[in-house]
Parts: sequence; structure tokens; C-alpha cells
Amino acid sequence: MKRLRLNVVTKLFAATFVFVFLLYALILIGEKFFFERFYLNAKVSELSQAMASFPDEYAKLPPDKHKLDKLVGTLMNRTDASIAIVDEQLRQLNLDPYFLEMKVANKNQVITLPLKEMKSTDLPGGLHVGDTITIDGIYMDEKNTIMKPIRIARQSPSTNVTENGLTRVTAVISELMLPSQQRAHNPFYQDSLVADQIGPWLTQQSDEITQMKSGSFIQRKWTDPWSGVNYAIVIHRFSYQGGANYILAVTTLQPVSDAVSMLTSYSLYATPVILVILLLLSFVFSKIITQPLVTLSHSASRMANLDFTELASIHSRDEFGELSRHLNTLAGKLDQTLKDLKSANVTLREDLEHKEKMEQLRKKLIANISHELKTPLGIVKGFAEGLKDDVAHEKRERYMDVILSEVDKMNELIMDMLELSKFEAKAILLRRQSFPVSEIIDRVAASFQLQLANKQVRLWIALPEEINVWADPRRIEQVIVNLLGNAVRHANPSSEIRITGVRERECIRFRIENEGAHIPDDQLTRIWEQFYRVDSSRWRKTGGTGLGLAICKHILDLHGSDYDAENTVNGVAFSFTLVENKNKGGNDNEFEKE
Repeated sequence: MKRLRLNVVTKLFAATFVFVFLLYALILIGEKFFFERFYLNAKVSELSQAMASFPDEYAKLPPDKHKLDKLVGTLMNRTDASIAIVDEQLRQLNLDPYFLEMKVANKNQVITLPLKEMKSTDLPGGLHVGDTITIDGIYMDEKNTIMKPIRIARQSPSTNVTENGLTRVTAVISELMLPSQQRAHNPFYQDSLVADQIGPWLTQQSDEITQMKSGSFIQRKWTDPWSGVNYAIVIHRFSYQGGANYILAVTTLQPVSDAVSMLTSYSLYATPVILVILLLLSFVFSKIITQPLVTLSHSASRMANLDFTELASIHSRDEFGELSRHLNTLAGKLDQTLKDLKSANVTLREDLEHKEKMEQLRKKLIANISHELKTPLGIVKGFAEGLKDDVAHEKRERYMDVILSEVDKMNELIMDMLELSKFEAKAILLRRQSFPVSEIIDRVAASFQLQLANKQVRLWIALPEEINVWADPRRIEQVIVNLLGNAVRHANPSSEIRITGVRERECIRFRIENEGAHIPDDQLTRIWEQFYRVDSSRWRKTGGTGLGLAICKHILDLHGSDYDAENTVNGVAFSFTLVENKNKGGNDNEFEKE
């Protein structure tokens, strides 16, 4: 079974989704099982720090219950906890942490707020020092300074309080201690639990009481059996006036319980929406991250196939952009290196082909030299042996002429071979100059007068007047000698050889045409090869070394000439071009090494 191949987009999308989903699930699990514990530990730690500083503040107070009530009330509001103080016998001190103090008839009256009878709703909202209020209540001492309130209002009620045995006081608040608005739930009820529930519970905890006497903190989670609300309890032992005392703090855990419950309900509704958002964000995130990778992958794939025409187009200023720039630089260097290698391979191939051609030419040259020298050497040897055998006197003179003739032919062959080897080695130094080519043609024609006369061949020359060419006169004379000699050798007796010149753009095309046998069309391009002859059986009769046209080819190539051989109606015509020089004189020289 073929294994399914997943691309990087799918992998990153799946990994991102799974990772974030697991993280979200861990958050939900943490909220469900650990958030309440974290809140409890944080609340206990806060209470413990506040309770640790309470003994020092308590010790600084004068023996005044009202001052202690105020200190405890301040601590309760700051920590959102109910505070109780018990002595070493676990007897709870009577504390009234909430009160209103007013000045009535030039004396201070303290209105204590009972924890059990009062509710937060019984107090007018937003009471501050300086507010005028009316209180209906009962005095609790003989000096009429402490009143137990029954009703508290900002405005004086219309009812007659004397009928109910109550006393009404209307005055301005000079000092107050009320439950803070930041207190959770009903603080009066929570504070009353300290006396009604915590006292009896402490008497049953003998092991923990023993632990308290050793000076350790005690913390415990407690559930109110009436309301079912969870509370945290922290107890701390401290010394006061030589005796052992205990401060006990109770704080509700109901807010965190409500929050956990609300979060759980919220999660049930939010989870599907979050999953959809998570899917979209994971997909977008994977595309954003992987798109540069896909682009770089395509670029690398093209580079692997040696295609450097399209470069990576990532221009961001991050690792992807830097990698893209490095890949583009690498592609450029690889492309240039491959071009250099191809160029080097072409050069190497050309060198190998040239060496192979030179080797073939060498072998062919050796074979041709052997063939060309074999016949004259055989003739020389035969006639020399005849002279050695003392042939008849009248034959000696003819034998000597034949030997000298064959030696001259071998010398001519060797000289042409040396000349050709220089051309093939590209060791010829041209001496270009401007000169009238007609003078060279006339001089060469004069040197062939005897041969022309022997074959009764007429020479007809037709050249433009006053033409100068830019070439090496010595080498051009060599070309004309070879071409004219070749035309004379292969011309029919009593025929005509024509030498003409025609202007073609900036050149002069020279043409040497004879009347004689045609060259087969398939051999017209091979006649420029060394030792090549159309009819090798007749070369001894017509003369020539078979190297003249090869030498002409090299000379004309060095001059950049356009040369050709073609069959005409009556014979064969050879043509070549030379650059016409209209401005330079005959004394201007230029040296070139080809």
C-alpha cells in the first residue's frame, strides 16, 4: 500500500492546531481543577502576611476597645476577611469592628453595628464622614454613649419612635467603620460565622490547637453547613502582654467558585467558536510560514534541474529573505560556473578535435611523403645503379639529367612541406602593405612565358586601372604563382588562360580561368587539401607537389579572403578576393602574427 505523502503546509497546520488545542484544553483543565486551589493559596498567603503584621500594630494600641475595633475593622476591609481574636483558653474577644461615631450634645456617641441583626441593605449607601443621618435605637450603657441601632436613615422618619421605646438621634457622622464595598457577599453574615461556627469548631480540633501553640500557621478549608459556601480559615498565634493569643481570619471562596462555574459554562459555548477560529488561524499561520518555504523549494528544484532563469522572489527582512538572497547568489554563481565549464568543454573539445586532426594529418603526411618520395628515389636509385654499372657513354648524360630533375622535384616537395608546416603551426608573419597587384601579376606571367609557349597557350589579362590592395605582396605572389602554374599545367594545348579583376564592394575579386578538363563536382572542395590530386595517375606527367593549393588556402585564410573553385563551360576557374586600399600608399606597412 502506497504511503500517503503529506506536504509541509498540512503538517504545520496539523501541528499548530493540535498544539494550540492542547494548550487550550490544558487551560480549561487548569481552570476546572487548579484555579480554585491557586486562588485559595494566594488568598491564604495574603491573609498570612496581613496577620503577621497585626500583632505589632495590636501591641501599640492603648487599652481601648474602640481602638481595637477600629484596627480589626480596617484589617477586615483590607483583606476581605472576617477577623476574630481568641485568648489562650480559646475564648473569643468581644469585637464590634463596624460602627458610626457622631457628636450629640457635645459628647461622642458610638453606634455599634451588630453582626447578627444587621444586613448590608440596612445601611444607606455611600455614607461618609460629614453626612447627617437619623438613627433609631436603644442605648446600651448608663452614660448614653453606646447605642444599638434599629433603623438608620438619611432623613428623619415621620413615625414616632417613643411609642416603641426607641431613642432617635439625628447628628453628623464624625467617624465611621463600615464594611468596604469591595467585600464579597454579605460581610455581616460572614463575620457572624466566626462566633457561631468557628468557636465550636476550634474546641474540637485538639491536634491543631497543639500545633497552634507551637507557633505555626494553620490553614483549613471549611464549608458553611447552612449556605454551602466554602471558606478559607487561617489561624496565627501571637503573644500579647505576656499571654498567648490567636488571630483567626475567615474569607469566602464563593467568588472563585462562581467564577469557575461561570468559566465552565462559558467554555461549553465558546469552545466551538474557538475551534473554528483556531482552524482558520492555524491555516493562515501555516500558509504564511510555509509559503516562503514552498517558493524556496520550487527555486531549489529548478536549480537541481540546472534551470537558473527564474530566481526566488522573497524580499522579506528575515531568515527566509536572507535564504532567498543566498539561493539567488548561489544560482548566479552556479550558472556562471556552468557557462564557464561549457565554454571550457567546447574549447577542450576543439583542442581534442584539433589534436586528432593534427594526428591524422601527421599520419597522412607521413604516408603522402613516403608515397611522394618513393617514386623519385626509385628513379634516382635506378639511374644511379645504371651509372655505377658503367652504362654506355651516350646514356650517361641523359641519366644525369633525370637524376637532377628528380632531385629538384624532391627539393621542391620538401620546401613546400616546410612552408605548409609553418602555415599549419600558425607561425607565419604577414607583412601587409598597400601595393599595385597588377605589377605582381605581370611579373609572374613573364616567368611562365616559356611554359605557355611550349603548350601554345595564350594569356589574357584584364584588370581595373590603378588598383592597390592591402595584403602581403610576397604571399599574394606565391598564391598567383601556384594558381597560374596549376592553370598552365592543366590547360589544353592551343587554349587560352584569362586573368581578370572585378570590384566587389571594398574588395577586388581576381579570377584565373583556363580551358581544360573539369574537376568532378564532388571533389571541388577537396582540391584544397594537401597532396590531393584529381587524377593521381597523371601527376608525374603534369608536375606539381600536390601542396600548392593547400598553401594558397592557408595564405588566403590569413588574409580573410573569399576564395573558390568552379567548373566553367570550357574549363576550371579559381577566384579569390583582396581588400582594396584607396587611401594608403605603398610605404605603409603592418605586421600581423596569425
